[in-house]
Amino acid sequence: METTLLLLFYIAILITMSVIIINTSSPTKALAYLFLLFTFPFIGILVYLSVGINYRTYKLYNKKLGIDKAAFPELKELIKSYTQEILVTHKKDLQHFLNLAKFIHKENSLASDTKVDLLVNGETKFPEVINALENAKEHIHIEYYIFQNDKIGNQISEILKKKAAQGVKVRLIYDDYGSKNIRTTLVKSLHKSNIEAYPFYKIKWLLFANRINYRNHRKIIIIDGKVGFVGGVNVSDNYINPNNKQYWRDTHIKIEGLAVMNLQRIFLADWNFCSNQNLTVTEEFFPIQVQPNSSSHKQLVQIISSGPDSDHPNIMYAMIQAILLAKKEILITTPYFVPDSSFINAIKIARLSDVTIKILVPYISDSKLVNATSNSYYKELLEIGVEIYRYKKGFIHAKTMVFDGLVSTVGTANLDHRSFDLNFEVNAFIYNSTFSETLSSTFFTDLKDAEQIDLQTWNNRPYYIQFFERVIRLLAPLM
Repeated sequence: METTLLLLFYIAILITMSVIIINTSSPTKALAYLFLLFTFPFIGILVYLSVGINYRTYKLYNKKLGIDKAAFPELKELIKSYTQEILVTHKKDLQHFLNLAKFIHKENSLASDTKVDLLVNGETKFPEVINALENAKEHIHIEYYIFQNDKIGNQISEILKKKAAQGVKVRLIYDDYGSKNIRTTLVKSLHKSNIEAYPFYKIKWLLFANRINYRNHRKIIIIDGKVGFVGGVNVSDNYINPNNKQYWRDTHIKIEGLAVMNLQRIFLADWNFCSNQNLTVTEEFFPIQVQPNSSSHKQLVQIISSGPDSDHPNIMYAMIQAILLAKKEILITTPYFVPDSSFINAIKIARLSDVTIKILVPYISDSKLVNATSNSYYKELLEIGVEIYRYKKGFIHAKTMVFDGLVSTVGTANLDHRSFDLNFEVNAFIYNSTFSETLSSTFFTDLKDAEQIDLQTWNNRPYYIQFFERVIRLLAPLM
């Protein structure tokens, strides 16, 4: 009996190895899975079966990718011609980041006549969101990774119910894993109030959820096609910093004007996928008369998405392009720093070209394994003069970058393999020196609560810690 079980176990390992080699497109990721399989066979099999199968090759996400490409053809042509005009008329505003705008244009338009406001932390974001929701007249579209059944979650839910009773059409997309605690409670009460709410992809068995790799990490709100919100702040009390909880430092933005059109397009594509509906381009969703409130705040903005519904890791490519185009300074804030080799090499090239680079990360991550993996990257960057700071006031969850004080990005994508390749993400790129200066100022304010890593001190840490970090780094493609 024992011999038979052992034989079956070895067969299972061989089959898993074969599946990994055949189905994993990235050699680095395949080697990481094989390393885990050889080191901890039983755990390796379970991990791969749970989160490793590449559903990009399966019908589900192929279907969404095909639907997205075919969706809104007239709108896409309008966006394309509009962007071509903006690239010409605003060439001086884009300066040496013109090629970045051209690259993102392959996926999303460059919108002028847009106003962007920086929202630092949930306690700044949510009053703006609540005010915008209260003023909704036609529709409210919400898409979130985490939507909690807590104080702020219920406050927003009650507003949504009230607006639905007033005749405003409310649509909600939630990630079935990240928002699992609202599945049987808050969602049912929303349905009773004539609010449409769908999980992005329904997970039947949360404990053995083999699609948690493909999480909808997007955080989008669109109101009447005129006002939008995007960034890192989820709908959760954690983000409003009650006194008795850990301090969360995060960044979000409010968008008014033509760039909201691109958030709307992304939402509608996701909505049609998860609801099996076929919402089309209408004046309600894409009002022609959209204008920012003040002509003095007209900014150039591009919205870019990536994930299994993209042909390429568009957000990562855009970030790398911006890094390589920068001439003076790059400021990076991220909660998770587990980039792939192309991103690391871009940072090295920029730094070796005398670009000042400052990276702000948490002092301690919310994951010990991720923390150890991130630590393994620092030495090689410190050695070439990259400045790395660890935030000590609380947990920094913001995902922002500033390039030369001219271009900024704020969004949902972390600097890790999961965000770049597996999750559904969305970022805004803002081509505006005033906004970039504001975001830069916020970055340097955060540095006051951070500790800079000293190379010599870092190298003097116990050898066994450094060795453990390097071993864990072998699993970086799985994080």
